[in-house]
Amino acid sequence: MFEYFPGNYVWNLGVVAALNSGGLIDEVDRACRPIREAAAQGADAGTPDFLRAWTALTDRLVAQAEEAEKDGNTRTAGQLYFRATNYLCQAERMLSHSDPDRVPTYRRVLELAQKAFDLRDPRITRVAIPYEGTTLPAYFSAAPATDDGPAPVIVLVNGLDSAKEHMYGSGHWEELAARGISCLMLDQPGTGEALRLQGLTARIDTEAWAGAAVDWLETRDDVDATRIGITGWSLGGYYAPRAAAYEERFALCVAWGANHDWGAVQRRRLEREGERPVPHYWEHVLWVWGHDDLDAFIDFADAVNLEGVVERIRVPFLVAHGENDRQIPVAYAHRSYDQAVHSPRRELRIFTPEEGATEHIGLDHLPHVSSWIADWVAARFAGR
Repeated sequence: MFEYFPGNYVWNLGVVAALNSGGLIDEVDRACRPIREAAAQGADAGTPDFLRAWTALTDRLVAQAEEAEKDGNTRTAGQLYFRATNYLCQAERMLSHSDPDRVPTYRRVLELAQKAFDLRDPRITRVAIPYEGTTLPAYFSAAPATDDGPAPVIVLVNGLDSAKEHMYGSGHWEELAARGISCLMLDQPGTGEALRLQGLTARIDTEAWAGAAVDWLETRDDVDATRIGITGWSLGGYYAPRAAAYEERFALCVAWGANHDWGAVQRRRLEREGERPVPHYWEHVLWVWGHDDLDAFIDFADAVNLEGVVERIRVPFLVAHGENDRQIPVAYAHRSYDQAVHSPRRELRIFTPEEGATEHIGLDHLPHVSSWIADWVAARFAGR
C-alpha cells in the first residue's frame, strides 16, 4: 500500500482511499505535505490538522467549481464537486464523535455531493427508505438499462466508518450501471447520515433494515424484484451475509471483506493486535452501536459474528478479501466460505500482493476489486 505518512496506518488508509476514489495525486500531495509532522504524532492527535488541510483543498476546488459553473462549464464543475466531496468525506471520517466540527463538516459533504449529482451524475438521486417510523437516507443510481425496463439492483451497505458518499466516490455504482445493474447506496443504522443526523445506531439483526430496503425497491417500476442483491464492505462483510441469511428475497450476496467474527476482532484490538480503521477508535465504536460502557460492549460484540448464520444462505455468495488485510484476518474469509454450505454458487476470491488490492477491502487497488465484484454480480444476475 502507498504509505504517504510512514507508520501512520489510519492516515495512509485515508490517503489511499481518496486516491482510489477519483482523487488526484497532485491535489492530495498539496493537502498532505504540510501535515507530515503532525502525522508523526499519531492518528488521533493530528486529526484537527488533517481536517484543516483537507478542508483547505476542498475550498480551493469548490471555488474553481463555482467559477466553472458561472462560465457555463458544467462538466468541469461537476468533476470538481465530485473530488471535493471525496476529499472532505475522507477528512470527516477521521474526526471523533465528540468533535464539534463533525456534523457541520458532514452537512457540507451532503451539499457537495448533491452539486456533483446535479452536474456530473444526474442518474443518481437522493431517496428515503421507510424504516420503523422514520426513514433511511440513500442514493439510488438508475442504470441506463432502466430506460428499457426493470433492471437488477444491488443494495450496497457500509462498514463501521463509511458513508454513502464513500460509496459514491468509489465508483462501484458506475461499474454496476455499465453492466446493466442499478445500485442503492444505503446509510443503514450505525452509518453515515442515519447515524450522524438521525441518531440511528447499528443492530445485530441486519435483516430488519435490509428487508425495509427490499420493500422499497419492490415498489419501483424500474427494479426487477427477482434480482435484488446485497453487497457489504468492511463491517458490511457481517451485515450483508447476515441480511441474506434471514431475508430470503435477496438473489445474491457479496461479503466485500469477510467480517465473520467482528466480536473477536474487538478483543484482539483491546490487546493492540491488528490495525484500527479510524482514529479515536473506541469512542467511534461505542457511538456506532449506541453503547457507553466499553466492558459491557465487548461482551455484547461477541454476538456480532456469522457462526451458524452463513449456513442459512441459499443464494450465490461471494467472499472477497485481501491476503494481507491488516484489520480482518484472512482466515475469516475461509471460515465464511467454508460454512456457506447451502449456497448454490459460493466463491472465495483472495486478492494477492502480486495483483494488488491485498489491503483491507482492497483499498490499495480499489478499482480492481470493484470491477471484479461487478463482473461476478453481473454474471450471477445473467444466470452464468
